[in-house]
Amino acid sequence: MTTTATAPESTLDTVGIVPSFIRDSWWTPAAGSGAAAAPVLDASTGELLAKVSTEGLDLAAVVDYGRSTGQAELGKLTFHQRALKLKELAQYLNGRREEFYALSAQTGATKIDSLIDIDGGIGVLFTFGSKGRRELPNAQVVVDGPMEVLSRDGSFAGEHIYTRIPGVAVQINAFNFPVWGMLEKLAPAFLAGVPTIVKPATPTGYVAAGVVKAIDESGILPKGSLQLISGSARTLLDHLDYRDLVAFTGSASTANTLKNHPNVLRGGVRFTSETDSLNAAILGPDAVKGTPEFDAFIKSLVTEMTAKAGQKCTSIRRAIVPQERVPDVVAAVGDRIRERVVLGDPRAEGVTMGALASREQLADVRAAVQSMLDAGGELAYGTLDSPKVTRADGTVGVVEDGAFMAPVLLSWADPEADEVHSLEAFGPVSSVIGYADLADAVRLAARGGGSLVATVCTNDPDVARDLVTGIAAHHGRVLMLNREDARSSTGHGSPVPHLVHGGPGRAGGGEELGGIRSVMHHMQRTAIQGSPNMLTAITGIWHTGADRNFTLETEGQHPFRKSLSALHIGDAIRSGLREVSLEEITKFANSTGDTFYAHTNQEAAAANPFFPGIVAHGYLLLAWGAGLFVEPAPGPVLANYGLENLRFITPVAAGDSIRVTLTAKKITPRETDEYGEVAWDAVLTNQNDEIVATYDVLTLVEK
Repeated sequence: MTTTATAPESTLDTVGIVPSFIRDSWWTPAAGSGAAAAPVLDASTGELLAKVSTEGLDLAAVVDYGRSTGQAELGKLTFHQRALKLKELAQYLNGRREEFYALSAQTGATKIDSLIDIDGGIGVLFTFGSKGRRELPNAQVVVDGPMEVLSRDGSFAGEHIYTRIPGVAVQINAFNFPVWGMLEKLAPAFLAGVPTIVKPATPTGYVAAGVVKAIDESGILPKGSLQLISGSARTLLDHLDYRDLVAFTGSASTANTLKNHPNVLRGGVRFTSETDSLNAAILGPDAVKGTPEFDAFIKSLVTEMTAKAGQKCTSIRRAIVPQERVPDVVAAVGDRIRERVVLGDPRAEGVTMGALASREQLADVRAAVQSMLDAGGELAYGTLDSPKVTRADGTVGVVEDGAFMAPVLLSWADPEADEVHSLEAFGPVSSVIGYADLADAVRLAARGGGSLVATVCTNDPDVARDLVTGIAAHHGRVLMLNREDARSSTGHGSPVPHLVHGGPGRAGGGEELGGIRSVMHHMQRTAIQGSPNMLTAITGIWHTGADRNFTLETEGQHPFRKSLSALHIGDAIRSGLREVSLEEITKFANSTGDTFYAHTNQEAAAANPFFPGIVAHGYLLLAWGAGLFVEPAPGPVLANYGLENLRFITPVAAGDSIRVTLTAKKITPRETDEYGEVAWDAVLTNQNDEIVATYDVLTLVEK
């Protein structure tokens, strides 16, 4: 294997091989071995930019390096430490965006297209950097759900935990989003602690290589956590097994080939895919011409036809509108395209829509449109002829070697034609289909066989409810668009890292993003059983029944006097009893205004099946509980910032007494602050040791 000692100055300085980044060094084939290298062309001019080849690349060694070095290095970090590295990486890449924009322009992407891809990808890193610290523990194990008691005496229990899978995440990405597609898969895998092997698509893989070059130069990520294969990797799955995961974005035919690999079928490789999608946008019957909803629908449709030259898996392919509105929609789409769309080289001033990614892609899109025309579709707007475009120098004309295609809108006399519901022209192409009623609209949307996203555009809540509930199971995401959110909506075609991206059926049946859900895709859920002490040792969270250290009794020190570094899971305090009087209950009712009859009317309270008569307010008991466990002097405990999981169980009447037992349940140091969070298990009991209330007290404690 031949490697360069350091990364090349640029992935595209000269017409050479786009390098791979493997085993933490840059690799290109040995001199003279790249005869079969695939050419990569500028989408707008046809100029040869580079070549791609992996001839001689040891894929088994790539996988082994991820499983060994990558796993070991990532295993040294907690979720919070990994999250901070994602944030740091996002900030670093943010400062180098102009370099990436220049590379992206060569793919035919306009500045807006590049913002979607590059800024969108960096934004995913920021999001997971934030969510990882807010929603995951500062640990390496995630507890899923409460403990299940499995024995009468509480000595045997069980629960579920998540731990990272022990292999690599192979991420095979499509040509249309070389940066976002890579980073949206990398972020959750990295946060989970799983090394990534990226395999970008050939036509735009040099953009991904440029970003990986910057990542390498940043020195932020641990060794082995990211590798890049620039070129063919047909035998990569031969080296994977049940420890590994494959996340694929691309065509359904390629996905099916990969799904049928023996290591997926029988070897246990986890496989998820996001593939073809005939997404729909449904115009409600109330959204007539002149309404804000009609205008928002037209704007969304044209945007999805022209952003990234329609090369988005989330683009609107079928505009499903009331039959009588078809002429209005066609006319409005044509007007907006004429007014807003300037086709040309994205490096030219004023261009709003660029080229397709390659001449091969252009041929595929034209062939798909021709098949749709042959099946009964009609050109409502646009042409298949080579368009005149604005060149980089500002002149206008046909560029024979460019991959340009003007927007095309098709109409269908027969909305049942199979081709409109089965053929995807992956470019600036959409179809307008008329529906008779809402049930018909739902049925037509479902003809897509499963999609990533649909839009329902209406201001009528009843229409929205009928359409959304009708189509939801056929889609991974549904956008409800009306006058209230038209300005603030992220749009039909923009997945957000907080919400799931994926869809059933034709869309691949996979699921990406969705916040912390996508982190869990890279982890194994395991049921563990044992004593409360063993469950506590594994999870780092105190479990009911596990040992406690009553520090005031054993050490003469209140646990609130301990700094975070001195405090241990299981440190506890048990208070004395406090008697409850009717006078105090009445005073609390009068001072707070909570004069509910259970606290003020003996006869009415006694008639209630839950109360023996007048009982103390639950919040009064919580306040007394705090008074029983608090240590008043200034010290390590900085603040009480909340309660969680509060349940009132046994009512407390006048003459009863309560005590509180407080146990350090979970300790979470903050990586960037001089304090951390402590969750205390709090149990209020009465004089008979019956449980009155249970809850978690949350405090901030100095390190």
